[in-house]
Amino acid sequence: MKEQLAQPLVSGAVSSDVVADISVRDVSKRYGRTLALDKVSLEVKAGQLFALLGPNGAGKTTLLHILSTILRPDSGVVVVAGANALTNPVEARERIGMVFQESSLDDRLTVWENLNFHGAVYGMGIADRRKRINEMLELVELSDWREHLVRQLSSGMKRRLEIARGLLHRPRILFLDEPTVGLDAQSRERVWMYLAELRKRGNLTIVVTTHYIEEVEYCDNVCIIDHGKVLAEGSPAELKVRHGKEFLRATGRDKDAADRIHARHPNAIRTGNSMVLEVTSPEFSPAFLREFGSELQTVSIDRPSLESVFLTLTGRELRDPRAGSGEGARGGGKRGKGGKG
Repeated sequence: MKEQLAQPLVSGAVSSDVVADISVRDVSKRYGRTLALDKVSLEVKAGQLFALLGPNGAGKTTLLHILSTILRPDSGVVVVAGANALTNPVEARERIGMVFQESSLDDRLTVWENLNFHGAVYGMGIADRRKRINEMLELVELSDWREHLVRQLSSGMKRRLEIARGLLHRPRILFLDEPTVGLDAQSRERVWMYLAELRKRGNLTIVVTTHYIEEVEYCDNVCIIDHGKVLAEGSPAELKVRHGKEFLRATGRDKDAADRIHARHPNAIRTGNSMVLEVTSPEFSPAFLREFGSELQTVSIDRPSLESVFLTLTGRELRDPRAGSGEGARGGGKRGKGGKG
C-alpha cells in the first residue's frame, strides 16, 4: 500500500510559505477532573495532509471536535479556514467536511438520498446536487449502489459513502476521525487511495486522526499527541531525525526467562514475556545476545521509524497489545459523545 500511495501523497506537499488553513493557540479542554487538552498549539497549512497521531485517550478526537465546532474549548483561539471557530462557528462549518469515527449515515435511506439530503442542508441547488452526487459516487466507486439502502452496504462501503458526503459541498478542509478503524486491510487501503486522489484533484486540506503509524508515513506533517499534550510535530522524516532511536524487541522463551531479562533491564517496556529495549550503543545488541541468546524465543531490531519516535517520546507503544484489536476495545463507542479520544 505504501508504494502505491507514496507518489500521489508526496506530490501534494505544500511549500513552507503557504498560509495556514488551521491555527490553534493554547487550546485547553477539561472533562470534570480530566484535562483532555493542555494548551495545545499547532498550525495546518493549506493543502496539507496533516495527521494527529496518538493512542486512544490522547485527546485527538476532542481536538478534532473543537476544530469542527462540535465542542467549545475552555480556553484558547481556534481559526478554521479563515473563520474564528469560537465566535463564528456557522461560517467555519460551511467550509469544512467531517467524517466521524462512528457512522452517522441514515441507514433507512438510500445512498443517493443520504447525499441529496446533505447537499440540501448545505443549500446546494438541485442541478448542482445531482452533478456533484454523481461525481462523488464515481470517486468512491459506489455509482452502482446509488439506489441501495445504506443498511445493505458493508462497513467499508459505508466509510466510502461518508467520505463522499463530507466532500459533497466542496469544503476547503476535510476532517476524518479514525477513518479506517474496524475496516479490513483492503478497505483501509482504498480509503487512503481516495484521499490521495482527492489531493491530486484540488487544493484540499485533510486532517486525519489515527493510531495506525503505517498510515501516516507519507503525510506532509504529523503531530504526535498524548495525554492532551503535543509532544512533537513535523514531517515523518524530520521526526525520525530528531527523535528516532533504535530499539531491540525480545521475547523470553518463558516467564522465568522474561523475568531475568527484565530484572537486568528494568527500564524495558514489558508486555507479558515480550520486551522493548532502547539500543543505547553499537555494543548493546551483541552484548544482550551473548547474555540472553539461549533464553530468547524471538528477537528483532527496530531501526529509526515513526514507531520508535513514539516510543522515545512517550515511553510506551502506540497500540497496547493487551487492549485487543477490536474497535470496542479502543473505546470507539464513546468517542462520538464527547469522549477524550
